[in-house]
Amino acid sequence: MAPGEKIKAKIKKNLPVRGPQAPTIKDLMHWYCMNTNTHGCRRIVVSRGRLRRLLWILFTLTAVALIIWQCALLVFSFYTVSVSIKVHFQKLDFPAVTICNINPYKYSAVSDLLTDLDSETKQALLSLYGVKDFPEAKAQKRREARSMRSTGEGSQPRFLNLIPLLLFNENEKGKATDFFTGRKRKISGKIIHKASNVMHVHESKKLVGFQLCSNDNSDCATYTFSSGINAIQEWYKLHYMNIMAQVPVDKKINMSYSAEELLVTCFFDGMSCDARNFTLFHHPMYGNCYTFNNRENATILSTSMGGSEYGLQVILYINEDEYNPFLVSSTGAKVLIHQQNEYPFIEDVGTEIETAMSTSIGMHLTESFKLSEPYSQCTEDGSDVPITNIYNAAYSLQICLYSCFQTKMVEKCGCAQYSQPLPPAANYCNYQQHPNWMYCYYQLYQAFVREELGCQSVCKQACSFKEWTLTTSLAQWPSEASEKWLLNVLTWDQGQQINKKLNKTDLAKLLIFYKDLNQRSIMESPANSIEMLLSNFGGQLGLWMSCSVVCVIEIIEVFFIDFFSIIARHQWQKAKDWWARRRAPLSSETHSSRQGQDNPALDTDDDLPTFTSAMRLPPAPEATVPGTPPPRYNTLRLDSAFSSQLTDTQLTNES
Repeated sequence: MAPGEKIKAKIKKNLPVRGPQAPTIKDLMHWYCMNTNTHGCRRIVVSRGRLRRLLWILFTLTAVALIIWQCALLVFSFYTVSVSIKVHFQKLDFPAVTICNINPYKYSAVSDLLTDLDSETKQALLSLYGVKDFPEAKAQKRREARSMRSTGEGSQPRFLNLIPLLLFNENEKGKATDFFTGRKRKISGKIIHKASNVMHVHESKKLVGFQLCSNDNSDCATYTFSSGINAIQEWYKLHYMNIMAQVPVDKKINMSYSAEELLVTCFFDGMSCDARNFTLFHHPMYGNCYTFNNRENATILSTSMGGSEYGLQVILYINEDEYNPFLVSSTGAKVLIHQQNEYPFIEDVGTEIETAMSTSIGMHLTESFKLSEPYSQCTEDGSDVPITNIYNAAYSLQICLYSCFQTKMVEKCGCAQYSQPLPPAANYCNYQQHPNWMYCYYQLYQAFVREELGCQSVCKQACSFKEWTLTTSLAQWPSEASEKWLLNVLTWDQGQQINKKLNKTDLAKLLIFYKDLNQRSIMESPANSIEMLLSNFGGQLGLWMSCSVVCVIEIIEVFFIDFFSIIARHQWQKAKDWWARRRAPLSSETHSSRQGQDNPALDTDDDLPTFTSAMRLPPAPEATVPGTPPPRYNTLRLDSAFSSQLTDTQLTNES
């Protein structure tokens, strides 16, 4: 080998190993881990301790597996160029449909209970507007004549004395005129004007109203209305609820309309149905209502197609002759579409159906799912709301508000309001047991509207609910061409129930159907999930610090584990030093008591010194250490050493 090549080989041998020049795979991996920017591999090599090294191996292998998985998904998604469109059709469950006649009870059945109230209402209308003729059915005239005779001259009106109707004049502030007596009355307390279902304080003007007071008449409030008709209807409704609250439920069911009377014909999804497909639901203010496809049925019905031919079609018998003229001022029915486990608030969100018309209601179903805490304040089932649900139905915001108000009504007034269900161990309000319940009710309702009862702050919205968007259309029904034969046929079919010839103003046609079977779902999802949070963290760390998850783990290891372990070790060493200094006086006394032990190597051991301890022995005082004498280089000179012995040899050579 040439000298230059030998020099290069020697230098190359002494230089650090680089990459493929490593003699073994182990050396190659060691070089890679020490020089790569992949922090996990380096931590495997430099970590001390089997446990820590094993953990770094697991972290690194897990990160490699996740990277391969994510990269494979990205590659597959990049090369997937096909487009997938899914169109899904299915049978939709048909909602529950509750139908009520606007008139709650047949007037012929309740007229005996309302005779005095109706007579005094007519007197009030006569006094205010001079109305003498009232449209009445022939069957009612005899009852009204009898009631008028019972309240003739010399008899004192009971209801007008209990809650007098008053007329306010803008020129006479603080005074009002009694409807019945015509005398002036001094009005004390505040005057509250009720309009658009919102009560607020209003100055005295030419208005009609009535005054309610507490038991001792120390606190009074006068409620006025812009229209005398509204005032008389509200006054009539208060007395009506007081009277009907004392009637047993079974008797009220018999006084209302039966399913056979209300339902003339029925079709669903192209199949015939009848009154047996409807469930009775008695509402305090609407009497007997009937629910189609209720939860009490064995199976929930569904529709296979969209369109009016595949929905619910019914013809309703309204029977206008049995309407109470003072309680309701419109003719028809109310319908409400709701879930099977939902309470039908027919008085709040019901849709009115007109007589002599065909009402078509097309539906679109929308399901909403909201996220609960911490994203919103909704509740899953109302179990976290501190309000007792007095309705036999699933939780809703409306149920919570009404339950809260009814509970406050029982607490404050001692009785329950008639239009809502009864709480446990409570009774409906009436004059005999609760004389001032109406004043208490109005005061409590005013506080409820102003959100002073705390119900609005406690009740929460439900997280999931179904909502049907309705599209209503009307058509004249029946047509002139088919009116005669259609009414004759329906009269013949219902002859045993109605006992009279039908008129088109007594009938109403209703069609309820899905416009299509598309269902819209509104679902909330967190905008910042755990995956998004980790991705954002990774992006920021990679952009600004070129860090990865393994780098973060390394930082945690170095600055939170090793850093604090070093501090703990230093503190432990300081504690040991402090303890050693504290023990120093005791050890010095023990040392002074020993005699003849001047060698520090023998202070802690009474045995003879060993080789290692002897090497640490200090030199004796004033002792010189023998050393090696320098070499005598003159003895190495041959000419001086053998000069005397080589004279003859020198001479021989010269010769």
